[in-house]
Amino acid sequence: MSFPKVVLGGGLLAGLLAAPPAEARFGKRSDSNETSKPVHKASAIGANDEASKKEDENQNRSSKTTTVSSTDDCCSASASDDAAAIILGAVFELLFRGMGEAIAATGTHHGHDIDAPDAPPERNSLRHAVPFSFRAGVLASPVEGGMGVDFDVGWDLRQFGVDLRMSRLMGTGAGASSSDARTLGEMHVTYSPLVREDLRMRAEAGVSTVDLPGRVYVGPSLGMSVEACVLGPLDVEARFQVTPFPYRQMDVRAGLALHLGSLMLRGGARSLYLDSEVRPVGQDRSFAPEFGMGFTF
Repeated sequence: MSFPKVVLGGGLLAGLLAAPPAEARFGKRSDSNETSKPVHKASAIGANDEASKKEDENQNRSSKTTTVSSTDDCCSASASDDAAAIILGAVFELLFRGMGEAIAATGTHHGHDIDAPDAPPERNSLRHAVPFSFRAGVLASPVEGGMGVDFDVGWDLRQFGVDLRMSRLMGTGAGASSSDARTLGEMHVTYSPLVREDLRMRAEAGVSTVDLPGRVYVGPSLGMSVEACVLGPLDVEARFQVTPFPYRQMDVRAGLALHLGSLMLRGGARSLYLDSEVRPVGQDRSFAPEFGMGFTF
């Protein structure tokens, strides 16, 4: 071996022996003066994907929980509304059923008990001869160039009674105004000289009034009325009333009344005559049909 090769080999050997020992760390170079840094633990491939999936599932669960909660609120509100509607419907059904039964079971026009013809008549079978009766009603009568509405209330104690009435006459023609309307009133005490189960005749006396723009007329009033059974619950009614002064008024009406328990359905005709000074503009002698309803107990 030549001398240069011997020298080169000896230098390499001396360099290897003089070098410091190396640390066995993969991918890192050791430096004794370098401050150590925290090292994250190694995780398997796909671990981050699983964590993100879990976060998405948790978010989906929370959103579903919120949705279910709002749905439950809507369902509970709808159930409450349905329950309230059912309760109100039951209350109204009971109310109207009770009113219907009360109307059908009361009134003055219930006949005798056919199973016990010798038994004393009940109060409701006395019809027009009941010891006490109360009546109320409303009638409408369209007349030429206007409309008339009549309200009446009255009661009878055997032979004596009271009859109160108010009529409103309104113009419906061209140029009619509220100043053309008239209000007629009657306050009568009554005496019934003839009282039977199928018939009542009254003599009436009292005052009548008419309300005009700026003034009111009051005068004496006389009248007569009759109610008679025709067939079962069907009655015929007729009435006559007159005021001789300070204004002249004559009111004649006749018709039929169908008793359905305490409810009456009425229809007929009316003729009303008033002085030209007090009658509505455009109306003279008015003769017109009338119809309405009422109650009698």
